[in-house]
Amino acid sequence: MSEWLSIIGIGENGLKDLTEASREALERAEVIFGSPRHLAMVDHPGITPWPVPFSLSPLLALRGRPVAALVSGDPFWHGAGGSLAQELPAGEWRAYPGVSVPSLVAARLGWRLEEVTCLGLHAAPLEQLRRHLTGGARLIVTLRDGTAPSALASYLTSLGFGPSVLHVMEHLGGPKERIRRHAAKDNLPVFENLVSCAIEVRGGKGLPQVSGLADDLFDRDGQITKRPIRALALSALAPRAGELLWDLGAGSGSVGIEWLLSHPRNRAVGVERSPGRAARARANAHSLGVPQFDIREGSALELLPELPAPDAVFIGGGLDAALLDALWASLSQASRIVAHGVTLETESLLAGAQARLGGTLLRIELSQAAPLGGRRGWKASYPVVQWSVTR
Repeated sequence: MSEWLSIIGIGENGLKDLTEASREALERAEVIFGSPRHLAMVDHPGITPWPVPFSLSPLLALRGRPVAALVSGDPFWHGAGGSLAQELPAGEWRAYPGVSVPSLVAARLGWRLEEVTCLGLHAAPLEQLRRHLTGGARLIVTLRDGTAPSALASYLTSLGFGPSVLHVMEHLGGPKERIRRHAAKDNLPVFENLVSCAIEVRGGKGLPQVSGLADDLFDRDGQITKRPIRALALSALAPRAGELLWDLGAGSGSVGIEWLLSHPRNRAVGVERSPGRAARARANAHSLGVPQFDIREGSALELLPELPAPDAVFIGGGLDAALLDALWASLSQASRIVAHGVTLETESLLAGAQARLGGTLLRIELSQAAPLGGRRGWKASYPVVQWSVTR
């Protein structure tokens, strides 16, 4: 089928800022889809608002007819362009991008975009900022509505980033454009709904960018893979961008959380039998900026058939022969498994698995200096046996 759909980025200035090619595409269209705000900018007999809740179905039902879709700014930066491109082959549509929010913000402040992190927080929790917060960082974010800048400021202040500078921008690129500057610790007013914010991060402490976060960053009841052991586990798991982890026996969620922190596109499913620990893992995930951590309550053996296929699996506790057999049978080729054991029974199980299925065994023995009378001595922790293998 030939090209029939035009995806047109439009800004606050409406038709004034459209290129000639975008205008011609609008004129060719029999039907124009868009939000009420965008449709109010055009005079056309075929205007059609997007349905609520949002759906592409009415547009796709017109396949083959000349259709235009009006979207904000760049259609492929948190816009409908990506959703439409997933539904249609490349030869059926053409995009006419406008200026994106990050480009407009950078143009107002003179920031180099290649040195800035850009996030769409209009439909995502503020906690997604956490991994990016460190002194000297510059961030550009879109926000949900006029009350969101105050919530953003409170979130930054709660983490010790109260001195951060917020450039709050309303109606960028249009006649109602306004830019106001505040410190995050200030009492912010309510803004108009079309709002974005540029953040100059000051104060506070950012998260380390290597595996093995301090144990004190996690709320825990003692059920946690300790920092040095966790660092070795994550090294063996070897997370790569876009991969999915199963964290079986998630406890406080520390391994799954650090897996997610290793790359923004990574995914993780945690399984935890204890409801209290599952709730604690969810809370840790939110506080450390990875609220997408999918924690499921129940027995790992019973939940395995319901889980999406993983790239890697971590078993921090609770491994037995039945779970190992079910896990090995359910995994696809090239899946990575890392299992830890502390008890003699689990150590024997891992030794037998390594002899039968391959992989490597590592015995980890750690000691810390501790008071011993008036002097100091080494206090040993229980040794941990780590089995790592690729299916």
